[in-house]
Amino acid sequence: MDIKVEELKERLDKGETLNFYDVREEHEYEEDNLGATLIPLAELPDHLDELEPLKDEEIIIHCRSGARSGKAQAFLEARGFTNVRNVIGGILAYRELEEEA
Repeated sequence: MDIKVEELKERLDKGETLNFYDVREEHEYEEDNLGATLIPLAELPDHLDELEPLKDEEIIIHCRSGARSGKAQAFLEARGFTNVRNVIGGILAYRELEEEA
């Protein structure tokens, strides 16, 4: 199940508390981020214990374009996470949406 940048932006603008993760690399995160918690894709297996309490809650994952977050989504779903949402188009699509506004 994916999430469009329009829905994500609306929810962030409202100040909603989200289980929101960025699976890009640290240097990418430092250049630009949306306030998500950084867990680089390669480190995701090391963070399963901390994510375990969220197994049945909504988890939103993004990356640069949606590819790495799609892999993270598949990884978590294969481990029993039931509501993992990939941000379609990633931060690139999110920033493009902001520019249009």
